[in-house]
Amino acid sequence: MSVFMDLNLSYTAEKGRLQSLIDTAAHLGFSTVAINYMFEPKAKKKQEIPAPTPINELIDQLPVVQGRSRPIRVLNRLTVVMSDSSHFAIDRGLVFEVSYSAAIRDATMRRYTIANAVSLMESCKGKNVILSSAAEQPLELRGPYDITNLGLLFGLSDGDAKEAVSSSCRSAVLHAETRKTASGIISTVKRGSEPSCQQEAPPAPDLSGDAPAAKRARPHLTQ
Repeated sequence: MSVFMDLNLSYTAEKGRLQSLIDTAAHLGFSTVAINYMFEPKAKKKQEIPAPTPINELIDQLPVVQGRSRPIRVLNRLTVVMSDSSHFAIDRGLVFEVSYSAAIRDATMRRYTIANAVSLMESCKGKNVILSSAAEQPLELRGPYDITNLGLLFGLSDGDAKEAVSSSCRSAVLHAETRKTASGIISTVKRGSEPSCQQEAPPAPDLSGDAPAAKRARPHLTQ
């Protein structure tokens, strides 16, 4: 079964509306969502990038995903809007995001959204694309299969449209998580002190004696 994600739910200080967004996403079958904080620094002024609020301070209770027996996974996301192209870098794991909620709010924005999306798909051949809502209200959310059909309108193939709300989103999340690892291969985790009952391996016997090699004691191996 595919795991569907919406990695762009617009942050709001109204906890009730945010809870309603999460509840609606879970009811539509999304297993993972991300609350998006937008930050646009002012030109020629040094500013500290704000830290997103911890999830447990925003959501009182995580709803169970429709059709699954587990609660929805909620992530924090910070989007920094930069106007200087020198701030951008093409790197492995780069994905292109198309948000559809603006097309729901306004007919003019619908035309712009479709035109820009089609142009993007022609450039990237439909690869490394994720579709998200950028929803501000629960009524702006659509189900995963409705979004897949929308992807077809944007010029995606059937397979690419499905990946845009599932595996491509998962790859983007994993790419973000592996920034804490060594080249995405080794992950370091803090561990407490070893249990006191754990025994140390006995010292290896002295093999420098004069006894014949066949009669020398062999090192004792411990598990």
